[in-house]
Amino acid sequence: MTALFGIFVLIWRDQRQSLLRGAALGLVVLLAGVSLLALSGWFITAAAAAGLAGTGAVFDVFRPSALVRLLALGRTAARYGERLLTHDATLRSLAALRVRLLRSYAAAPYDRLVRLRGPQVLNRLTADVDALDGVPLRLILPVLAGLAAQALAFLAIWHLVSLAVAAWIAVGFGAGSTLPLVWAGRAALKPSHRAEMAAQAFRSRLIDMVQARADLAIYGQLVRQKQAVLAADLRRQTDRARLDRIERRAGLALAMVGTLVAGGALALGMALAQAATITPALAAVGFFAGLALMETVAPLRRAVSDLGRMALAARRVAGGLAPKPVATPVASGLTRSQPSTTERAPVPVATPVAIGTPGVLQITGLTFRRPGALAPVLHDVSLSVAMGEILAIAGPSGAGKSTVLLLAARLLQPGAGQITLGSLPLADWDDAALRRQLVLVPQRSALMAGTLRAALTLADPQADDATLWAALEAAQLAGVIRAKGGLALRLGPLGAGLSGGEARRLVLARAVLRRPTVLLLDEPTEGLDDATARKVLTALRQHLPAAAILTASHRRIELDWADRVLTLPMRRPNDGAD
Repeated sequence: MTALFGIFVLIWRDQRQSLLRGAALGLVVLLAGVSLLALSGWFITAAAAAGLAGTGAVFDVFRPSALVRLLALGRTAARYGERLLTHDATLRSLAALRVRLLRSYAAAPYDRLVRLRGPQVLNRLTADVDALDGVPLRLILPVLAGLAAQALAFLAIWHLVSLAVAAWIAVGFGAGSTLPLVWAGRAALKPSHRAEMAAQAFRSRLIDMVQARADLAIYGQLVRQKQAVLAADLRRQTDRARLDRIERRAGLALAMVGTLVAGGALALGMALAQAATITPALAAVGFFAGLALMETVAPLRRAVSDLGRMALAARRVAGGLAPKPVATPVASGLTRSQPSTTERAPVPVATPVAIGTPGVLQITGLTFRRPGALAPVLHDVSLSVAMGEILAIAGPSGAGKSTVLLLAARLLQPGAGQITLGSLPLADWDDAALRRQLVLVPQRSALMAGTLRAALTLADPQADDATLWAALEAAQLAGVIRAKGGLALRLGPLGAGLSGGEARRLVLARAVLRRPTVLLLDEPTEGLDDATARKVLTALRQHLPAAAILTASHRRIELDWADRVLTLPMRRPNDGAD
């Protein structure tokens, strides 16, 4: 419940005014419903009594009937406004929550990001946020409005009828409705969890089957994947049916409670009327008010049946929301994510730097150990790359070549040592300024569905077609793209429509468009034949003559391309152990 309340607080802060007005209208709806039914009961009973007494000719029927119409129309208008305000506020706040979640994931440490599978994370994020719409709409606001309506109805019935009738109705709904709602919440907790997990598994497996249908068919696994999809859907339907039964039983219990409360209010009212304490018309007020107050508890059965689903989603969403770092302004206009006792005026590296400028990227005494590892991946590594220089990092698989690039790109934090870009420690760079100077091309890069022009202009939205074609020439991809339709070529999800080597070169072309001061390449010619790889590397150097290039390589052609080679040793578990 703590996570649910925390999510509601976020929604409340984002859309306070709309939710407050919607909650007020929701209370008006409940009060109008109670007043309408109570007044109608009084009106009918009083009119009948007047007829029996022979005073029907002087009985005022106009004002009560007008008030009945006013309450009916007012209740309809208030319900419309309440739905409009609360749903609009909830949808807006959930949209903002999605943005916050995506920003939190984007700012997460690299070690966490690499463990996330894109489609699965997006599927879970979408499903979790969608599940949270019930927190304000079906849980918090209805409970608050119901409690307020019960309290005001108690005071009104006490004033108009009697304390006994008011207390019976309040205690009857308070105690009688709590038991079935608590039972339903506990009974539905596990099925709600399982139904949500099965629904997410169904969506993930169905998406996997659609996207990989060709490969599944080739390897004879399409029928097996279809069975897995249907099995997940069967589990989802089974748990949803169990939840429906729980909800119906809770509804039956609440209906019985409402009948008992209304019947008891009628019996008390009749006894008071026989004792001449109240009139028969006022006795009807308590009965019909008790019937109308069922509206304050009946909708909650849907909320408690989904409570497990909402609680699970709230815990995961709350866990995904990371606090934003506090930025401290410094003299140059850059920001630091961590406070510093001594403010320095950082001098960012300028793009037009003369070839041969020493040490634009310097790494000194670098040590990095992964959490739980017996030995560090890197120990006391030092290197320096000058402008216009190419340094290749070689070594066996697992020696830490890619890790050096991730540390140099500030996607990982070193355990010891220092990395300097220009005259400023890497940790002190503002992220936006850093990304303008330094570009990393990892082994696996993302390509989204859309035109090829859109894929390239992610790097430079202002680039014209001539600049885009020049970048494609640098990646030796221009001829292929012309043959496939040019910059208007539409790519499918994950770059579908290009081969693995072509997609790799498109990512290189996108990096060229950034005109970086420092370019970090992780096995840039993987998947290319030697002739194409040689052309790509040569053109890359020609298009970025001043860039400092640091590459993790294992191919001889890449090592020959470099000006210098640094070989990392393979560390054993007992190397560097304390």
